[in-house]
Amino acid sequence: MYSLLLAIIYIAFISLGLPDSLIGAGWPVMHQDLGVPIAFAGIITMIIAGGTIVSSLASERVTRRFGVGVVTAVSVGLTAAALFGFSTSGSFWMLCLWAIPYGLGAGAVDAALNNYVAVHYAARHMNWLHGCWGLGASISPFIMSYTLTSGWGWSSAYLIVGILQAVLTFALLISIPLWGKVNPVSPNADAHEESDDPAGRTHVPLAQAIRIPGVLLILTAFFAYCALESTAILWAPSYLVTERGVAPATAAAFASLFLLGITAGRFLAGFFADRIGDQQLIRGGFVTVALGAVLLALPLETTVVALAGLVILGLGCAPIYPAIIHSTPVNFGRRNSQAIIGIQMAAAYTGSTFAPPLFGAISAWTGMWILPLFLAVLVALGLVMSERLNARVRRRVVVR
Repeated sequence: MYSLLLAIIYIAFISLGLPDSLIGAGWPVMHQDLGVPIAFAGIITMIIAGGTIVSSLASERVTRRFGVGVVTAVSVGLTAAALFGFSTSGSFWMLCLWAIPYGLGAGAVDAALNNYVAVHYAARHMNWLHGCWGLGASISPFIMSYTLTSGWGWSSAYLIVGILQAVLTFALLISIPLWGKVNPVSPNADAHEESDDPAGRTHVPLAQAIRIPGVLLILTAFFAYCALESTAILWAPSYLVTERGVAPATAAAFASLFLLGITAGRFLAGFFADRIGDQQLIRGGFVTVALGAVLLALPLETTVVALAGLVILGLGCAPIYPAIIHSTPVNFGRRNSQAIIGIQMAAAYTGSTFAPPLFGAISAWTGMWILPLFLAVLVALGLVMSERLNARVRRRVVVR
């Protein structure tokens, strides 16, 4: 059962990544067909982000009430329904309407699955699973490209991904009895917590979870990481073109390599994650990102260094997200992990939603040259907050 459920979770993470890059890949055509400005893509993504934040914050109560298997199946089903809605939408307001269940489903399943894997599986699986998310996010632009070049239109891409999500929903519904039987005791939780609440069913209100010592530190670190990742994804190609003289086609190609670097880096990190631990992965990731930002900033005549810096930046980003999630039961206890991971997801979506437009506003005033400095500030914030949490955890262990 352990292997069967793990295989289903791997497939679920691939499926989770599939819809995330569809809008970006199809919007150049979609906005023309819908008769709206190209900037309106931000409205849809903001609605989706709002839904994910709300459902992430509610995930702890919902998951404890219905169980992670039910929440995952229903959430993926909700996402599938939203994708079918996208495929039939002939106007912009309909896309906005279907973006609501899209966001609600995505946030709930993200928080529920991440906590389940953090509690029940080793660190290597968390890295590989998030690598699978990157694989899914890399596949969907090809699906959109195929449907557009074949003359089927952008709606067919949403239909195809919606069908894949519906098939996964059926598989998840069948697998619901397995979720409570696989490795019910966490290898990452304290013994006294397991004995006090072996099933981890005690409700932890959000207000109580936020007041747990160290939670605000990890929320800030997670916000900083997701802010820098999303800012680099959106603005690095423009920076390379305007500040480093890179050809637009080359900048676009290396932007893809940045995402592939995150995906490949997570698969690679999985092979040694259990040996070096989550703290070292987070620390090493932030330091590597800092190195990439420095290489981006160097005012050299050659563009090779800046391009290499972007790839290194992606490799550095790779282990941070999975390691922060996987370390949550260790840092705060299994009983509190679902509530805290839900808040972490909300912090992540907040950072990835608001940091790119914030940088856009700053760069309009200062110039695009400030991107490496902006990333460096976020790296410093994330690293300092995570190190402060590590120090707090070490003091707690010594006291015990």
